[in-house]
Amino acid sequence: MVVKPSAWLSFFSLFFSIRLMKIFAAGFNYEAYNKEAPRTLYNREEPLIFTKADSALLRGGRPVFLPDDLGPVDGEAELVVRICRLGKSIPQRFASRYYDAVTCGVDFTARELWRRQVSQGQPWTLSKSFDGAAVIGDWVPLADLGDVGDIRFGLDINGVAAQRGHTALMIHHVDALVAYVSRWFTLRTGDILYTGSPVPPVAVSVDDHLTGFINERKVLEFNVK
Repeated sequence: MVVKPSAWLSFFSLFFSIRLMKIFAAGFNYEAYNKEAPRTLYNREEPLIFTKADSALLRGGRPVFLPDDLGPVDGEAELVVRICRLGKSIPQRFASRYYDAVTCGVDFTARELWRRQVSQGQPWTLSKSFDGAAVIGDWVPLADLGDVGDIRFGLDINGVAAQRGHTALMIHHVDALVAYVSRWFTLRTGDILYTGSPVPPVAVSVDDHLTGFINERKVLEFNVK
């Protein structure tokens, strides 16, 4: 069997786009959560951006296995944005051209470890990037939703409302975040951006059942093990 060069090109393009996917996240991007922020982290002038390892990503409704050695873990429901084209140093007025879909995701944190890292001025990598620490649901095209600044999202735990948010209440809105991140990193198709938790995090435990929503649409469902 002869494989056409175009087929090989498509394969390698897909392979490298997956391998090079980056996970960005904004911290303390809503006023209601900022009340909980350590004073040194509170900053309205510029977004607070951190990254997660690609091995933290979990999708498809697979269960999250809580690490045994990291202490209590909590979760934050966030609107997650999918980057759809290559871009660097993107002007904010053009940022909307660089993402095409959103979903509800959960940013998991080993909270005691995170507090220790913050107090010691250390990076958050270990507390934020363990396997399964970045869960995302099914993508919803923005064409189906309209204004990205008018989207409601939320998280239920065991059928009870745990977190609710509205993108209109972001301190740094999606376009500002995309433009800011692109100053430091080249954005590529498939990169994702967590845009911040609307309220303080909620504790999660083994056997919890989590569901996430975009407006009234359920896009995320998984168990904690």
